[in-house]
Amino acid sequence: MDILFNQEGTPLMMSSTEVFGESIGQPADYDVKKRNILAPFEQYELDVFTYKDYKVKGWGKDNRFPQEAAKVISTTSVLNTGLKFLQNLTCGQGLFACRVTGYDEQGNEQLEPVNDPVLRGIISSRMVRRYLEKASRDYFKFGCSPVEMIPDVSGACIAGLNCINPLFTRFTVPDEMGGHLCIVSGAWPNMPGTGEEDRVTVLPVLMDYDPDWQMEAMQLKGKLTKPFIFAVRDSWSNEDTYSEPVWLPAYVLGWVDIAHMVPEFLKKAYKNQVTWKWHVQIPYSYWDRKFPASNYTDVNARKHDILNYMNKVERDLCGVENAEKPLFTNYAVNEANGRIEEEWKIQALDNKYKGGENLVTSAAANSEILFTLGVNPNVFGAGMPGGTYAGNQGGSNIREAFLVNIANAWINRQNLLDPLYMMLRSRGYKDIELRFRNTILTTLDTGAGTKKTLS
Repeated sequence: MDILFNQEGTPLMMSSTEVFGESIGQPADYDVKKRNILAPFEQYELDVFTYKDYKVKGWGKDNRFPQEAAKVISTTSVLNTGLKFLQNLTCGQGLFACRVTGYDEQGNEQLEPVNDPVLRGIISSRMVRRYLEKASRDYFKFGCSPVEMIPDVSGACIAGLNCINPLFTRFTVPDEMGGHLCIVSGAWPNMPGTGEEDRVTVLPVLMDYDPDWQMEAMQLKGKLTKPFIFAVRDSWSNEDTYSEPVWLPAYVLGWVDIAHMVPEFLKKAYKNQVTWKWHVQIPYSYWDRKFPASNYTDVNARKHDILNYMNKVERDLCGVENAEKPLFTNYAVNEANGRIEEEWKIQALDNKYKGGENLVTSAAANSEILFTLGVNPNVFGAGMPGGTYAGNQGGSNIREAFLVNIANAWINRQNLLDPLYMMLRSRGYKDIELRFRNTILTTLDTGAGTKKTLS
C-alpha cells in the first residue's frame, strides 16, 4: 500500500491495486491549527544570538528562512515562474540614461537622452546587468538583497556593485541609531566556526533614512576605503531588519502546500484509476484515537505504524481467499448532536476513481499564488483566483494585465536603482535619471505588434 502523509504523520490518501482510501472530515485540533497558521508570531520569537562580540538577529525560525524559502520556491512551479516573471518585468529591456526637461499637458515626462559614452558604457555593462538580475532575484525571493558597494582604491567613488547571496548573510541587532552590521559567512544558518570554510566578513550597513548622506559623510571622513552594504528591502512587511517577501501569505495560508499535493494526488489517481475497485473513506478522528500523535516522539514512527496497519487491513479484505468474507466495522455516536462519527465508508468503484470533483484543483492554487505575487493570472493564460484556466478572456486581458504590472513595478524599480544611483553620483553624474525600457504589446489595428516605451 502507498500512503501520502502530511507533515504530522496523518494519512491524507492511500492507494493500492485494489483500494483507494482518503481521510475525510477535519482533524480534532483543526481550530487550533488554523489559529496558529493565522497568527504565526505566537509560535516563536526571532532568535538573537551572539557571534564573538556581535548580537546577530536570526532570520526566521531557527535562523533558516532564506534556506527554507529557496527550497519552497524551487519545488513550486507556479511560484518559481511567477517570481521569475516579476524579475523579468521589473528589469524590462535594460536601462536608459536621460534628463527630465519638462512635462506635457498629460503630465508625461519629456526626456532628453544623455549622450555620454562613458555613462552609456557603465549602464550597458555586464556589472550593471548582473546587479539588476541578482538584486531583483533576492528582492522578490527573500524580501531583501544585500548589495556590496565597492569603493575604488583612493576612496573617491564607488567602483562597483556586488550582490551577496542572502543565504550567507545575517544582520546584527540595530543600535540606538538604527545602524547595524552584515555578517557574511558560508556557514549560515549554522554558527560560523574557525575552519577555512567558515571565514567571516563583517561589513557596515547603510541606514535607510538617508544612505546617500551617510556615504558622503564616510567619504569626507576618509572612511570610504572599504566595502559596505546597501540593503535593498521591500518595506511592506514592516520588518526593518529582514523584510518578508510578498509570496509569504500564500505559503502561510497553505496554497503552496496545495500546489504540491494536487499533482501528487492526481498522479496517483491517474496511475490507479483502471485498477481500483474500492474507495474507503476514513475519518480524521479515527487516526487521532487509533494512533494519537502524543504517543509518538517521531513522526516517522507514527507513519510506520499506520502503514503496517493499513497493509494488514488490505490483506484481510482483498484477494480471492477473502471472497464473501464478512466485514465488521465500529463507529462512534457524538452524544452532543447524535451524529455518527469515526465510521468507515466503503464504496465500490466503477473501474475508476470518481472523487475528482472533491479535489482542490491546481488551477485554483496557481491563481491564488499568482494573486499573492500581484501578478494577474491572465498573463499566463489563467483565470482569476479561485477559478480555472478557462477564465481568461483573450489577448486584451493579457495586454491590460501586463500594463497594470508595469505600472505597479515603479516602486520596486526605484528601490533597485538606489545603489546604482549612489554609484553614478559618486562618479559625478548628479543630474541624470534612469528609466527602464519596456516592450508593450499592441493590437493589430495599430499597425504594429509591439512598441517601445520608457518607464
